[in-house]
Amino acid sequence: MASAASGKSLILEDSLRLRLFTLFILYVGQGMPIGLFWFAVPAWMAVNGAPAADVGSVAALTALPWSLKLVNGFIMDRYTFLPMGRRRAWILGAQLVMIACLLIAALIDPSVKDVAILGGIGFALNLATTFQDVAVDGLAVDIMTEDERARGSGMMFGGQAIGIAAATAICGFVIGDFGAPAAFLIVAALIFVLCVYIASFRERQGERSMPWSSGRAHERNLEIQLDAWWPLLKSTFNSMRKSSSLLWLPCLFGRGVLYGGFAGATPLIGANYVGWDTAEISSLTATAGLLAGVLCMTLGGWLGDRYGAKRIGIMWVASGIAMCAVMFGAVEHWSSSAVFMAFVYFWIPLDMLITVALLPISMRLCDPTVAATQFTIYMAVSNFGISFGAFMLGKTDALGGLPSIFIIVGAGLTVALLLLLTAKFPRRPEYYEIQKRREIMAAHKPA
Repeated sequence: MASAASGKSLILEDSLRLRLFTLFILYVGQGMPIGLFWFAVPAWMAVNGAPAADVGSVAALTALPWSLKLVNGFIMDRYTFLPMGRRRAWILGAQLVMIACLLIAALIDPSVKDVAILGGIGFALNLATTFQDVAVDGLAVDIMTEDERARGSGMMFGGQAIGIAAATAICGFVIGDFGAPAAFLIVAALIFVLCVYIASFRERQGERSMPWSSGRAHERNLEIQLDAWWPLLKSTFNSMRKSSSLLWLPCLFGRGVLYGGFAGATPLIGANYVGWDTAEISSLTATAGLLAGVLCMTLGGWLGDRYGAKRIGIMWVASGIAMCAVMFGAVEHWSSSAVFMAFVYFWIPLDMLITVALLPISMRLCDPTVAATQFTIYMAVSNFGISFGAFMLGKTDALGGLPSIFIIVGAGLTVALLLLLTAKFPRRPEYYEIQKRREIMAAHKPA
């Protein structure tokens, strides 16, 4: 990062290493609220006797802002403070709101029976987190070149997995021994440290580090900025209505169903079938998340670069379908610690690897002028799947019990697999260059 310094500033456009590190650390911070409210809090509730309906309700409310975040992209592409770059002001503002939500939550100090309060806190915290997520995703599309996107995807979701793992492990231990307010305060303190880093870098040369410092908007950002709603809506609609874009949406939805269903099912299986406590479930989940992060930053990015996003996506989605079939057929073995551990160690890294594999395709489909909006729509569809999976988890009692969640997840992944196998999605630019050269050679080949 030192090589990217200009004066006292760190400039993203000047350094690949700085770009990758920034995306990584921002996703670490984004993963902390997720680890707290998607894993540690549900585990705490399940261990203390909360039924599946209550856990599912909190999970669904926590997931809801991620389904609604498509609105965030429109707002960010239309309104931004360009002297600080296209995304930094939004990222920093979102972080400060996240800290405020956590401080308020610590003052309220809800119990496991306060389902509405826990759900409300989870909703508010994740609403702020979605603004950061959209801003960082827009930053990635803006600042990364095509040949960096597979590595960038690995760093982003590897960082998120590590952030989730760290928050899950820390909060699972702290909630059990010191109560929920202590966990809220710890996450708030960690996010504050990240705010300091956000204030230290700039997207491009000449921009301001803070609103009151000196600097100006970059010419590139001024050229592509849309200053009216109609061109923004028109460009987004024209890009989204393409057949490749429409066929891509069910793939993203299917991936979301996996996360939404299994994030809530994990503590329920661990507490009700295996008999583990909050700390044990959180520790296992955190370790699996750490493994997921390492795999995303190494194997995930490398496989995407080496074999292509679509091929690797097909491989991971097919693996998820196989896992669902095995777990559904092995219900009588769910009380085994080994089976439970194998399930958690498999599904958490798999979810991240699927995301890393599919992310470059989402980026290729984006129009640069509405990158945040279009990319957010794709991510929102995935998050609709998460909300749907969490919602269906709360309905499993009426569908024959908790094992039915594996049928639901398997069905979503099957649709995604069929589309990946049959639909044509954009490839890397060099693929089209090779195809063009082959066509030229064939046309000049003697009969």
